[in-house]
Amino acid sequence: MIYFVGAGAGAPDLITVRGAKLLGQADVIVYAGSLVNPALLDYKKDGCAVYNSAQMTLEQVLDVMVPAAREGKTVVRLHTGDPCVYGAHREQMDALDKEGLAYEVVPGVSSFCGAAAALKAEYTLPDVSQTVILTRMEGRTPVPPKEKIELLAAHGASMVIFLSAGQTDKLQEKLLEGGYAPDTPAAIVYKATWPDEQVVRTTVGGLAEAAQQAGITKTALITVGGFLGDTYERSKLYDPSFSTEFREASR
Repeated sequence: MIYFVGAGAGAPDLITVRGAKLLGQADVIVYAGSLVNPALLDYKKDGCAVYNSAQMTLEQVLDVMVPAAREGKTVVRLHTGDPCVYGAHREQMDALDKEGLAYEVVPGVSSFCGAAAALKAEYTLPDVSQTVILTRMEGRTPVPPKEKIELLAAHGASMVIFLSAGQTDKLQEKLLEGGYAPDTPAAIVYKATWPDEQVVRTTVGGLAEAAQQAGITKTALITVGGFLGDTYERSKLYDPSFSTEFREASR
């Protein structure tokens, strides 16, 4: 069996119990070495073969996983965060389908969750934002035309921008173009949940300068929106004047 396992945001103890158990059972581990905390490999058993996919192509990854699975070995493909967000695991699963090989996906804690924890923030505050946009700037690889930053920014929702810390000047320009006011709160979270985690709070108008001063050019998420501010409405769910299926309003 092949398991696609989310490694979590960074801290090795934030992997799921199921993920850690599978790492301990694996005969072969292929991990995203450019992003996954190598401390997670401490879960592996003696004799487990380990491959760093940062140095491999898709075909080379498959050349490791397919024969091992056919031999009855347990294979763990360890992705950063949760595989469903920029994990590039769909193409691997499609290839395994063609090979007639079984696989399972084990979710993990995405870095956007780790960033919220670092910020002590809630993305979905009442009367501020009920929508979270996960996206990235176009760079060497494009994005669909309708998903350009300035078009998404027009919604005014909470935004978490991946893979864009090296383009904060252009990102700032596009966010402003899309409609965010210069004083809209923003934050840069470098290596969320890692020991060297760093949080830089700023505004959309000061984003590029803040990144430059902090020396952050990669391995960071950019968060934008009113959820980083201090103004919001109380949740109706816990308001005594609001009835729910489980509680009558008290006044």
